[in-house]
Amino acid sequence: MVLITLVSETQAEKGGRFYYLGPQPECLECKLKGVCLNLLQGSLYEIEGVRPQTHGCALNEDKVRAVEVRRVPIDAVIPKRSAIEGSIITFRPYDCGRIGCVNYTRCHLIGTEGGKYSVDEVIGDTECPAGKKVASVRIL
Repeated sequence: MVLITLVSETQAEKGGRFYYLGPQPECLECKLKGVCLNLLQGSLYEIEGVRPQTHGCALNEDKVRAVEVRRVPIDAVIPKRSAIEGSIITFRPYDCGRIGCVNYTRCHLIGTEGGKYSVDEVIGDTECPAGKKVASVRIL
């Protein structure tokens, strides 16, 4: 599904990706908040189209531009017992303290902690140096 939102002019390029991390306090009084704050917090979005409209913004020194975006599945590592296509999970990072682990960035996704996601695709079992039974998935 394609949504319309606002991003800074410098970010408004077709194919660009960004994580929506939620509203800032300055956004709550903005007259355009319905367009700007309509995304799902913690989700990854890709810009599919750039519209000509620009607007002022309390957060950006530049103007913001209207863009067409779609949610992109995020590669993640979750407990194997939760890796069922179509299931809804609450994403919680596993705090193993192994920052050098090959899976670390997929176990600790930006802005996703506590968020609800749908398991879009199960890729398969993944080796965990901490000994946990985990699987690689794509979540939406």
